[in-house]
Amino acid sequence: MKLKYLVRNIVEDVAVDLTQAFDRNFERKAFFDKPWKDTNYPNSKGSLMLRSEKLRKSIKHVHNKRSVSWTSSLPYASIHNEGGEITVTQKMKSFFWAMHYKNAKAIKVLKSGKVSKSKRNQRLSQEAQKWKALALLKVGAKIKIKQRQFIGWHPEVDRRIKKIVDNNLTKFNDEIIKTLKK
Repeated sequence: MKLKYLVRNIVEDVAVDLTQAFDRNFERKAFFDKPWKDTNYPNSKGSLMLRSEKLRKSIKHVHNKRSVSWTSSLPYASIHNEGGEITVTQKMKSFFWAMHYKNAKAIKVLKSGKVSKSKRNQRLSQEAQKWKALALLKVGAKIKIKQRQFIGWHPEVDRRIKKIVDNNLTKFNDEIIKTLKK
């Protein structure tokens, strides 16, 4: 095995291993051992980061002979990974109103005209109230997005890279010894 193949193998192994590890962060609902912060809406159904799985599926690794990096085609990937603030726009307010009306219309009403007290209706009512509160924000208001990191540096990343490098160096060393013995 030539030295250039050693480096390429290490990069490819790191790309595959860490892509799988970053993907498992979504299952763990944590960045390795650091759990993601809860949403401000405690009765929300499911994990915020797993509702559509679009973010999880958008994470791709890109590698060349000497390096590897991870990207996402989704514009909101970095705000979730790093946290921060977003500014409310008129387009966002329109979306919030549309979501409010969608949830409010889905609430079941009994023949008597009263709203059913089912769990589904309670959830939809809370969702509708959440969207209405967002829709009532002024254009230019700031919404704080909590960090829910799924990619980045962590001691576990270091440990995995070290293990991959050690394994590849051991194989490389074994092949050199085998070649020298001939």
